[in-house]
Amino acid sequence: MIRNNQARPTPEGQLEHRYDGIAKVTGKAKYAAEFTEPFPKKDLVYAYIVHSTIPSGSIASIDQKEAERAFGVIAILTPFNVPKLTSAKPHNLSILQDTDVHYNGQPIAVVLASSLPFARQAARMLTIKYNQQPAKLNFMGRLDEARPPKQGGREQPGTQRGDLAASMAKATVTVDETYITPLQNHNPMEPHATIAWWEGEELNVYDGTQYISGVKMSLARILNLPLENVHVQCPYTGGGFGSKGTAWSHVTLAAMAAKVVQKPVKLVLERNQMFGPVGTRPTTVNKIKIGADASGKIVGIQHDAIMNTSVMDDFVEHSAGTSRMLYNSEANATTEKMVEMNLGMGTYMRAPGEATGTAVLEIAMDELAHKLKMDPVQLRLVNYAETDPSRNRPFSSKHLRECYTQAAENFGWSKRNAEPGQKTEGNKQIGYGMATATYPANRSAASAIVRILPNGRVFAGSGTQDIGTGMYTIMAQTAAAALGLDPTLVDVKLGDSALPKAPVSGGSQSTASVLPAVDAAARQAKLKLFQLAMQDTHSPLYNAKDTDIETKDGHIFLKSNPSTGESFTALLTRNGAAPIEAEGSAEPGPDKNSMTTQSFGAVFAEVAVDKDTHMVQVRRVVGTYDIGTLMNNKTGLNQLMGGIVWGVGFALHEEAVIDPVYGRTVNGNFADYHVPVNADIGDIDVSVLNIPDTKFNPLGSRGIGEIGITGAAAAVANAIYNATGKRVRNYPMTPDKIMQA
Repeated sequence: MIRNNQARPTPEGQLEHRYDGIAKVTGKAKYAAEFTEPFPKKDLVYAYIVHSTIPSGSIASIDQKEAERAFGVIAILTPFNVPKLTSAKPHNLSILQDTDVHYNGQPIAVVLASSLPFARQAARMLTIKYNQQPAKLNFMGRLDEARPPKQGGREQPGTQRGDLAASMAKATVTVDETYITPLQNHNPMEPHATIAWWEGEELNVYDGTQYISGVKMSLARILNLPLENVHVQCPYTGGGFGSKGTAWSHVTLAAMAAKVVQKPVKLVLERNQMFGPVGTRPTTVNKIKIGADASGKIVGIQHDAIMNTSVMDDFVEHSAGTSRMLYNSEANATTEKMVEMNLGMGTYMRAPGEATGTAVLEIAMDELAHKLKMDPVQLRLVNYAETDPSRNRPFSSKHLRECYTQAAENFGWSKRNAEPGQKTEGNKQIGYGMATATYPANRSAASAIVRILPNGRVFAGSGTQDIGTGMYTIMAQTAAAALGLDPTLVDVKLGDSALPKAPVSGGSQSTASVLPAVDAAARQAKLKLFQLAMQDTHSPLYNAKDTDIETKDGHIFLKSNPSTGESFTALLTRNGAAPIEAEGSAEPGPDKNSMTTQSFGAVFAEVAVDKDTHMVQVRRVVGTYDIGTLMNNKTGLNQLMGGIVWGVGFALHEEAVIDPVYGRTVNGNFADYHVPVNADIGDIDVSVLNIPDTKFNPLGSRGIGEIGITGAAAAVANAIYNATGKRVRNYPMTPDKIMQA
């Protein structure tokens, strides 16, 4: 079930369906691996990556004689014969520039053949010998080796405010526990895929990505090419969630292979090849201590996080970040440290930092509420932060109180029995839990182009991506709203690096970045349309002032007398039938560092736990979110629902299990790496406040691709405790852990 709060206005002129919906359900939408042009299909070469089978050491030799004789084989690239690059090799990529092996599953060779089966078969014929070294694989046994990050990332790895020891001495109630989140692996529906081909010294790429400009810049830098010599296209991305925000090894390897064989090369990762080479969410161990006085007011929060990182390079999962800013406390201290392991790189996974941070902090808050004998919602209200305590500055907009109130009412929170294990239905124990959701509102510079065409249609383009979140749809709506048109008359193009530059579709920033640019471009085109009419002696609007003119339904007219005007088509046809074109840009304002821009929400969950098997059924989840203006009901609410589903998976299912000897992901497939399916999900009731945040951007909208997962895992975890009286602090909360708690 989907609920949308209609008490506040929603954007007019919304498309009834997703702009790209028909193309996707009819199979007309092409993804990166599906293109067979502009090159001759018969020329296409298929690449298969060979992965290391040891976690640490080096490659002593690769005997490829037998493989080279296999039917259909065109070339085999290894560290011993691949062209050496003149640029510095990135630390986080494996592109055959040396023989070092850093993790099991690392790319160490590429077989090129006339078909994928031929390439796969030849790969099995390679004889590879290694010089093996001891591997760092025991994360939990090496926590005492944790070190600060080499680079801080987007947040400081350690923070301190107030006198924590003095403040904690005032506490009458204290929670002091350790919470663990597991290694999680990306599994978007579309595997990572690249097609690369060269035209002289110009490189062309189809790539399944969240950042076409990033792929362009990465390839240009690594291959030492002028930026203008790289062209990247990605009209559709079949899910990315952070893993496709980076140009991983396979992208460069496809381009290098295409250069070697002088033919177009297609490289698609198989499902089991995505466990390691394209990033994971790191394991985190979080020691959290919260002290409060008898009234529930928090006097101090301490959060010390340790996570795994690759020996190749650091990636910081900022799980302590939420503890710095979500609640008021007179003292606060956080640290984040790393344990190096022979695993693939960590990377961004939906709501990096905040997903794990809320998953652990919000259990600690629930434990504190139970010790205080206080309602968990009331505890959060007592410690409500009106301003950002971590930076001592105001929020651009914050309406979390309303989220608590509305979601609690929609859920029926007042019916909750605060004493755990008291509500049963037959053999089921029923529990209610809640948590706070939050994620930063990010924005970057972006540009767009809009053309008003003589046939009455409008073109809107930007070098952004649609990763399934609805960018096509809201770009069409935004251009249409600025020009007073039906959005079905707007043709959208994106996913092409030749278009005006836009940022990565990550960090929940695309909506807030791209739409203001589209709006600016459309308004500039509209102004040019006004000027054309004002200078045209045959126009009814000749010599009018632009402030007196408006547009609607494909017509330009006087505001004071709407019958005086003409259609866009008539005006443009009379003036040579040339389109009117304008480019617009938008970027964060000069006051961006004077306030904190953040989205918030409240999530409530009901679970039923079988008394015998301890299987957990999530019956329903209710969430209300403060995300600024909701740009489109369908695409926006779908994102929030998808995030909640992932939160349920975080709570109950997801974990990548690493073999402690060989370092390979044991459950590296869809059969064993569990994610929620339809049968795992009950009712989802999502609503938004729809209060514009115009201090953040002129449209008042904030990105919502990631906030949905935050808080959801903890809400389920807290509901399990309310149902059973058993507190589990180690995700995922599988039946065996509940049984042993």
